Amino acid sequence: MSEALADPSELTVHELSAAIASRRLSPVDIMDALLSRIRRLDPKLHAYIALYEADARLAAEAADKAIRSGHRIGPLHGIPIAVKDLVDIEGRVTTGGSKVWQDRVSPTTALLVEKLRAAGMIILGKTHTVEFAMGAWGTNQHLGTPWNPWDLALPRCPGGSSSGSAVAVAGRLAPCAIGTDTGGSVRLPASFCGIVGLKTTIGRVSTYGVLPLAQSLDTIGPLTRSVEDAAVLFNLLQGPDARDPVTLRHAPDDPLPQLKRGVAGLRLAVLPQGERSGVDREILAAYDASVATLAGLGAEIVEIVLPQRFSDFARLTGTIIGAEGYANVGAIVDRMDLPVDDSVRPRIWLGKDVSARDYLHALRDREAVKRDFAAPFAAIDALLTPTTMTAAIPLATIDQATTSAHFTRMANFLDLCGLAVPNGFTVVGMPSSLQIVCKGYDEATALRIGWAFEQATDWHARRPEGI
Repeated sequence: MSEALADPSELTVHELSAAIASRRLSPVDIMDALLSRIRRLDPKLHAYIALYEADARLAAEAADKAIRSGHRIGPLHGIPIAVKDLVDIEGRVTTGGSKVWQDRVSPTTALLVEKLRAAGMIILGKTHTVEFAMGAWGTNQHLGTPWNPWDLALPRCPGGSSSGSAVAVAGRLAPCAIGTDTGGSVRLPASFCGIVGLKTTIGRVSTYGVLPLAQSLDTIGPLTRSVEDAAVLFNLLQGPDARDPVTLRHAPDDPLPQLKRGVAGLRLAVLPQGERSGVDREILAAYDASVATLAGLGAEIVEIVLPQRFSDFARLTGTIIGAEGYANVGAIVDRMDLPVDDSVRPRIWLGKDVSARDYLHALRDREAVKRDFAAPFAAIDALLTPTTMTAAIPLATIDQATTSAHFTRMANFLDLCGLAVPNGFTVVGMPSSLQIVCKGYDEATALRIGWAFEQATDWHARRPEGI
């Protein structure tokens, strides 16, 4: 290994895998490096709500012995990962970001954790989330807001709701992490924290054992520092599960064979001109440069007419998330004696007065809108947008009645998939992001486009200073 890659915490998942395979690093080396950084930096970054240090060390030692004795399970054996605090692990506390649930012991283990463990991965701990996963900025009033590592002087939004997972990966406190995405909660923190985030199609990854926000829209996805890592983790996590019947509808699709095929000949649609209004100038400049990069790689750049505006999806998703979210946790938020986040309570209450008729009509309307979008999406391989309208803003300036999910909600509502990849920095050093939206169950194409863009740029290789 070169001197520049001497610190294991700086390596991506696939680089760690190669280093373990060549015996340049052991799982113990990796764990020691990460735990040292967590002890030093997490008091500031606040990514973890729980760290499983003793068990993680034991698992690293066991993986080291197994690998040295010729019993390596596979390429992920011995590699650490962090999981969002919505994911149940039997016997561990899972709070869902809520102080109300600070003593809630998980009754089961999520299938995704079973798959991670079966591959030999080591769970480092649980990461902070917005309470009940109901928020796009990444704040948490009672359990604390993770600190965006790109500005150590001024607290800025980390993005939500998978805030801690993104901060852990961006801050080199984990090589990868698991998030959930109901309206943007993987892609938004990936954007604000300068990393890769994959929003999978609903039914690709089982949500069994994951606390729900809105079951009709909830998805699981990886947060990583490279597109290849996202592809590897997606490949591990996807697949059928009888406990989540939606996963039985589509066979798994391995993205790795076509990951490095490039984008020549692919038809990529650009943001309609009327949708550029309100987007920060620096974000648009980074976006336009990204489109030019992909065009230079041989992609055909096209314009399409979208049947709905991005802003329309606030209403379209709002009824479904509101109704299902209130059904899940309304009994808690209705109790004013319980410590529910002052910003989250009114969001959950949006579903309080949604009638059964309104909810069923919203589901019916969703199918109609999906049919409307089928034709324009059939003519393209992907739609390119900025992931967010701004870079990460200071916490003090956040209007909690607003959301950063302007460009992301569409993919959830239409059962599409989406990938967020770093694509630049503002003049004050905050990352920007490109969103690649593809047809449902076509994660392989989103990852392929993201990999090609990543190889042509170096934004993903940048790291926060001072940590």
